[in-house]
Amino acid sequence: MWLEVESHKFDRPMSVIIYQCLIIPNYLDGKTDIKVVEENVEMLKKIFDVYEDRLSKFKYLAGDFISLADLSHFPTAYYLMDTPHASLLDEYPHVKVWITDILARPTTKKVAEMMKATA
Repeated sequence: MWLEVESHKFDRPMSVIIYQCLIIPNYLDGKTDIKVVEENVEMLKKIFDVYEDRLSKFKYLAGDFISLADLSHFPTAYYLMDTPHASLLDEYPHVKVWITDILARPTTKKVAEMMKATA
């Protein structure tokens, strides 16, 4: 279920924010469309409300064990941290702990290093 939520509700606003805040200014010499980013931040807040509720009851999305549902969020969460909107997580303490936990895992650190090497 959480993979579906990610696919239909989480990935779209995250992808737009990442594209607008990282790709356009850093790789395409363009300007970020602030209005588009703000619209997608609002969408992201709605899904973060859902995640916050879930993560207030369980350590991970599928329960108290890490699963693919959690790990599949890693790439976009990783890139979100490089945008001006990383501070958005301060409004969602359980989501912040969850993302911090995922990003701190040895395997995700290793993948993050490979992601840096290809950027």
